[in-house]
Amino acid sequence: MALTNEIVKQRLVEKFGEQLHFKFLADLQAVHYPDKKGAELAVVYHVHNLKDNIRIRFKVFADITKPDVFSATALFQSANWMERETYDFFGVNFLGHPNLIRVLNVDEMDYFPMRKEFPLEDQSRIDKDDEMFGRGGSVGFGTQKGTHHDTIAEDEKPEPKKEF
Repeated sequence: MALTNEIVKQRLVEKFGEQLHFKFLADLQAVHYPDKKGAELAVVYHVHNLKDNIRIRFKVFADITKPDVFSATALFQSANWMERETYDFFGVNFLGHPNLIRVLNVDEMDYFPMRKEFPLEDQSRIDKDDEMFGRGGSVGFGTQKGTHHDTIAEDEKPEPKKEF
């Protein structure tokens, strides 16, 4: 059974009554799930019923090869900027959006930076080695004896004086 707009509306009416007062789109963003084949991108909507102070969150999943989701700008004016930002960082194509362009990144970018498609950092870099920051290996601040008198080994630290 496919999830349709009618089923969603029916469930919302069953839970909240006939008059749905979800008039405020509080937030809209995307999440990339690289392990969910066929549903890698999720657009997350947070809508708020200001009258009854009820919030709901729902997700719409899309395939990363064809990330098409219908625009919410006809329902919520605030969706305009949020959808453009989501397109800019995740590449979600909002069908029916009045002006879907990049807003924060340059137009020449041919990738979407918030997708989990790239390694976190270059593994060949040696300037980020843990030994340089005292988190492993034999070199580290205050862990070895040396010719300098400003670092001492842990076993040679004086005991703190106890005052009663």
